[in-house]
Amino acid sequence: MKYQIQLFQQKQVRSVWDEEQEEWYFSIIDIIAILTESANPRRYWSDLKIKLQKEGSQLYEDIVQLKMESSDGKLYKTDVATAEQLFRIIQSIPCPKAEPFKLWIAEVAAQRLDQMQDPELSIDQAMADYKRLGYSDNWINQRLKSIEIRKDLTDEWKKHGLKEGMEFGALTDIIYKTWSDKTAKEYKQFKGLKKENLRDNMTNKELVLNMLAELSTKEISESTNPESFSEHTDVAKRGGNIAKEARLKLEEETGKKVVSPLNAKSIHSLKSDNKQDNLEDINSQ
Repeated sequence: MKYQIQLFQQKQVRSVWDEEQEEWYFSIIDIIAILTESANPRRYWSDLKIKLQKEGSQLYEDIVQLKMESSDGKLYKTDVATAEQLFRIIQSIPCPKAEPFKLWIAEVAAQRLDQMQDPELSIDQAMADYKRLGYSDNWINQRLKSIEIRKDLTDEWKKHGLKEGMEFGALTDIIYKTWSDKTAKEYKQFKGLKKENLRDNMTNKELVLNMLAELSTKEISESTNPESFSEHTDVAKRGGNIAKEARLKLEEETGKKVVSPLNAKSIHSLKSDNKQDNLEDINSQ
């Protein structure tokens, strides 16, 4: 399973790509919230499910649940639907956004199938998405490199039989805590984030140090071949500590804090790297 945040008119839709089925699964709650602008999309979906059940719709029985990240950063099971199922759900919802939403779903599904045939398209799409959101070219290059390094690390974990979800999350938390002195949850709170992706809200310096921590963890794992989860925990601490030493040295030399409360919203408002440095100077005082 590959978790991803899709954007429709700047609003987030959680999604999961099932490689075996070659199918996108979308969070129904997220889609209900966008289409209806309901103050309580869960209640709206609950009432709609009852209506579909009474009508004898096969759709009701076909809906499955998959784990997706919630606002607290944890994974919870939630109702999801394929593109085909979403079209049928949308038909049951009177809303002016129905047609553009259908086109968006079809485009997302088609793009992923194309990207499977040509991985370079995935990179091009990611660059286009980040540019549309206002990120600088320099930041985008760093972010794409961080994605590559993260994948190398998770591939290493998978090779050792570690499980996605709790085990990946626990080791990632250890890496964060070691190099930044903050768990993922604490880091997100520091930046004023909720559902947003933490790495998408890091400055260049934060991204570089997090890449160093994850790259070091992967390299140490390859060299030591850990077997138990406790051994992987030790490797994560050692990898994170390499980045911590670099952070402390950089802070000592510059007098500036690396871990910053800046998030994507504030980063986008900066016109140049010099302005970003000025803001970080202010935040470090």
